[in-house]
Amino acid sequence: MAHRLSPVGLDFVESAPVRLVFAREVCAPPGTVYGALADDVTGWPQWFTAVTLCRPTGGGTGREVRLKGGTRFQESILAADGPERYAYRVDRTNAPGLRALVEEWRLTPAGGGTGTGTRVQWTFAMDGVAPLRGALKLGRAGLGRAFRDAVTALDQRLTSSAA
Repeated sequence: MAHRLSPVGLDFVESAPVRLVFAREVCAPPGTVYGALADDVTGWPQWFTAVTLCRPTGGGTGREVRLKGGTRFQESILAADGPERYAYRVDRTNAPGLRALVEEWRLTPAGGGTGTGTRVQWTFAMDGVAPLRGALKLGRAGLGRAFRDAVTALDQRLTSSAA
């Protein structure tokens, strides 16, 4: 890995210089979605196409993630509050210009708790050099599309396996 990032905490999700928040409703219930995020870490590449490898490290306290294009992350799990929240911080990466990155997945029952579905909210909170911050703000639509596609694929995977 090229460099170590700032060891920010969960509060960074609210205070980061760049915060991108995306949300989508899925049919699967929160506990099932949480299980796919936090318990089936190695399954991420099957529904999040940008991810080529995801595996637990440190006895489940961290993750190693590889993305298409060669970007690599060593992460620490900051919150595993099932079935409501799963969050992790990038500790080391080969991505240039990145200073801090936390991703948080919030899961709430869809329809105000009356249905069986889930509202999935993903917050991408980062700090980096000015050109990277600007590029990420400009790339918001692409990141949003990646989130939508991933969550749609995850929902299809979860609802087909439950059938």
